[in-house]
Amino acid sequence: MELLPDNVTLEIFDLDGIPPFNQNLETNMPAKVIEFKSKIRENDALLIATPEYNYSVPGVLKNAIDYASRPYGDNPFNEKPVAIMSASIGMLGGARAQYHLRQIFVFLNMYPVNGPEVIVTFAQDKFDANGKLIDDNTSKFLKQLLQNLANWTRRLKG
Repeated sequence: MELLPDNVTLEIFDLDGIPPFNQNLETNMPAKVIEFKSKIRENDALLIATPEYNYSVPGVLKNAIDYASRPYGDNPFNEKPVAIMSASIGMLGGARAQYHLRQIFVFLNMYPVNGPEVIVTFAQDKFDANGKLIDDNTSKFLKQLLQNLANWTRRLKG
């Protein structure tokens, strides 16, 4: 939050409680999915922070995206600016999850910020015991990503 540009707010949405995707529920979405879709529509842009599991997007994130983009023709992600950041205890920092998200964004017709890529490698060394980011280089890249997302969002809104 302390790295946000001026005149920018950040609302965090917890995906906990979104059930496994079930296409049979598209016409009667669970309440948590309805809330998620509403938040996507209400906000000017998205920032996705993700780890990487098994070389890809965590199942809970993919599940939430699948639910929110349904039914066909009711896609709140359409033409939405988006930025990604990832962290991992490994040396690739979630890069493969980011790549897979970018592939998903093509189908959803989203407008991703291309840089800087915020890929936090060896994350356990970059945060203190309270979860506060203590790595100056990571802070610099994250601050620039947030600024670029704000600029991109303003540009797309005209």
